[in-house]
Amino acid sequence: MAQDLGRGVLLRGTVWPGGTAEAFEGVVVVDGSGDVAYLGPDAAMPDDLPVLGGAGAWIGPGVVDAHVHLAFGSVDACLPAGLVGVRDLGAPSAAALDWRTGPGAPVGARPFVAVAGPILTAAGGYPSRTWGADGFASFVSSPDNARDTVRRLCADGVDVVKIALEPGADAWPVPPPDVVRAVVDAAHDAGLAVVAHALSAEMVRRALDGGVDELAHTPTELLPEDLVDRIAAAGVSVVSTLQTFFCNGVGPHAAANAEALHRVGVTLRYGTDLGNAGTVPGVDPRELDRLADAGLGRHGALRAATESSARAPGMRGRSGRLHVGEPAALVVLSADPIAEPEAWRAPLAVLADGRLITN
Repeated sequence: MAQDLGRGVLLRGTVWPGGTAEAFEGVVVVDGSGDVAYLGPDAAMPDDLPVLGGAGAWIGPGVVDAHVHLAFGSVDACLPAGLVGVRDLGAPSAAALDWRTGPGAPVGARPFVAVAGPILTAAGGYPSRTWGADGFASFVSSPDNARDTVRRLCADGVDVVKIALEPGADAWPVPPPDVVRAVVDAAHDAGLAVVAHALSAEMVRRALDGGVDELAHTPTELLPEDLVDRIAAAGVSVVSTLQTFFCNGVGPHAAANAEALHRVGVTLRYGTDLGNAGTVPGVDPRELDRLADAGLGRHGALRAATESSARAPGMRGRSGRLHVGEPAALVVLSADPIAEPEAWRAPLAVLADGRLITN
């Protein structure tokens, strides 16, 4: 259960501020408003604040999951499990806007939530005939219609726009290039980015031709070298979702693509595709290990899950780091997750938006 911070709290253990900073033995003091008041060695500290952590504990930024589907999970289960932010990439408008973090105080024990609303697709296209049959898809039939649809989504208050380029095994219709370009132009005119579901080389090329900003998944068809280089040159980031692909039997090519993309400097962001096979609300150590195995190493995987995912298009309320004078969005774990990734499965405490959750 979330509780107010009162006058604040003192956290003691191994502290990792995030990014390229080195971990150190020390303390973090969070004041009653939820800001980091002190970050450093365990010097003379207030003796009237509650203390969490201790020997063996680890304190660092909470994780941001850049690809979830809350309709098939639980928004209220995310924050206690160490997720300080999530980005929902496909849901009916009413549900998405209900989850979305807007002006004013956060609700209960929820993380920061950014949303895309319904996924833009061709009439009868993915996912409208499968899991997204009930309001998860919005059809775009022409460039003019695409622009109007994007404007409506922007007026509703979405944080990012998502488009599906997925023919699947059943040859579902896919938005043509001029419609993709219209979606991107309209979103960019409104100051929003476009994330594309594109798993094959052909559809990745279409996404790049249209000017999209991010790929919602690591593609599952092995990408040729020239396409990997083109993704890097375009500055397009990629959300991992590797573990669910392994659960579905298509992981090896995705993992090879992730390694190739990382090698040429593409930003990989942590994302699980919550709601799909093998996923549960919370931080998944298996996804972190998949990123580590792609060449990031465990420290790089943790950076992908904190600062990189916090900078994903649409995520407006997290930095993925701990800074004095800024709002705290952190976790206390029983062990260093670099050495013991399984520590993410049971955080001792989570602190975000002026709320403290102890487990």
